[in-house]
Amino acid sequence: RKRPPVLLLENVKNLKSHDKGQTWNTIRGTLEELGYSVFNRIIDAADYVPQHRERIFIIGFATEVFGEEPDFLFPAVPDGPRPRLREILEKNVDPKYTLSDKLWNYLQDYAEKHRKRGNGFGCSVAKLGGTTRTLSARYHKDGSEILIPQRGRNPRRLTPREAGRLMGFPEQLVSRDAQVVSDTQAYRQFGNAVVPIVISAIAEQIVRTMRQVV
Repeated sequence: RKRPPVLLLENVKNLKSHDKGQTWNTIRGTLEELGYSVFNRIIDAADYVPQHRERIFIIGFATEVFGEEPDFLFPAVPDGPRPRLREILEKNVDPKYTLSDKLWNYLQDYAEKHRKRGNGFGCSVAKLGGTTRTLSARYHKDGSEILIPQRGRNPRRLTPREAGRLMGFPEQLVSRDAQVVSDTQAYRQFGNAVVPIVISAIAEQIVRTMRQVV
């Protein structure tokens, strides 16, 4: 009904393999039937933030506006080394984010049981000079997918501010003064979010294509 000239869609990378590819074929086929030229790419946010976060981005250009073969290219990978986890960490962190002995022992035992069964579950203590696993909306439960090592102490969770930085949100939106919800809700919101820097890079390329028909 609305017929927007440009579409920008995002989903998990497994969308293309779901149901042996049938889900993706249906989505792409429907968009093409509706008169859109479709572009898609899986982009790992690790080139922009210190987090592996692979998502599929789908761009649709209405052929009635842009023609059958619009000139669109996804953004190039940024120059320079990838961001490192230590660059987004706070210096003075409240001890409440450190895992208790009970929880830390539980996570290690649980991970070991799954390893013996050949399953993929594991608590992950991140490397400060590297990239973390994907931040999920369930992070508030135990923080197991991204734990920060601490010398002489159990590892800790990310603070909400660090979670926001890990997602690439600007500092004015992740400061303590800007947090107006509980830590639990903040983790859920960040875990469900897109990485703004990636969206911005894609949007710049969309605008470049749009300007060619103005």
